Amino acid sequence: MEKITSFTIDHLNHPAGIYLSRKDGDIYTYDVRICKPYADDLMTNSQMHSLEHLLATVLRNGEKKDDVIYVGPMGCQTGFYVLLRNVEPKEATKYITDGFRKVISYDGEMPGGTQRECGNYFNLDVAEAKFIAGSFLKRLGISA
Repeated sequence: MEKITSFTIDHLNHPAGIYLSRKDGDIYTYDVRICKPYADDLMTNSQMHSLEHLLATVLRNGEKKDDVIYVGPMGCQTGFYVLLRNVEPKEATKYITDGFRKVISYDGEMPGGTQRECGNYFNLDVAEAKFIAGSFLKRLGISA
């Protein structure tokens, strides 16, 4: 079998940040690397799950909501994939970092935070999502 694109990245030298991972027609896959592999603590399942709920919600409600295809965590617990339709890297980086800012300033109940809405609502925590979002922006030198 052919090696998939994400396995060709040198994870020993891959810093935190937002990177264009691949482009398939009009779909751009962004690697939102929150943790540096093999150097940083991994996100816990609760942190990933909480950030997934909030980040997906703010991006799917933002100005490019019709261009958001997917927002989800990497199984390796180091980041997220964000797939956007026809959104070039500079614009995507701004949209995604603005999304992180909205997570940090979010003041409400966890979106999708009930048993009826989520398959594991027990490990959702707004404060954890805000903490990870703030840590990521700080690491990138971006003000919240």
